[in-house]
Amino acid sequence: MTTSCPPPSISEPSREEQARALCLRLLTARAHTRAELSGQLSKRGYPDDVTERVLDRLAAVGLVDDTDFAQQWLQSRRANAGKSKRALAAELHTKGVDSDVITTALAGIDAGAERDRAEQLVRARLRRETLAPDSTDDARVSRRLVGMLARRGYSQNLACEVVLAELAAERERRRV
Repeated sequence: MTTSCPPPSISEPSREEQARALCLRLLTARAHTRAELSGQLSKRGYPDDVTERVLDRLAAVGLVDDTDFAQQWLQSRRANAGKSKRALAAELHTKGVDSDVITTALAGIDAGAERDRAEQLVRARLRRETLAPDSTDDARVSRRLVGMLARRGYSQNLACEVVLAELAAERERRRV
């Protein structure tokens, strides 16, 4: 049995086309940073020159934009996970976003907004807590709430202040 070569008009996609197709497939699922896409391409063995050309082209048409990614990431993570500025900066850094872009993106979040978000998180958690009438379990509840805020990147001072104030307000609310 003999095998024939494919007709000359049908050619294999070039490495650059394959890399572009991979990036587009990844971008279909969610936005990615330039560093994330570069890492995916290098993991699959694409040469650096091909990676740079593909990513430059995607950036030129607006599909890869680290500044836009950082803004969207901050909005999503603050709204859904309640992360602090410090935690958000660390997440963006691990995603390969430049420090200047991170600083610019975080500039819109002030200390008051961060405290308000921490208070919202504590209030939501306190509504589900059962509190003993004689405040014997306040230490346990406070420890759990401060831990919850700490895992989201809030400072210990802010977490303690917010938890103590909200716990007192919740006790007053339940007393009435």
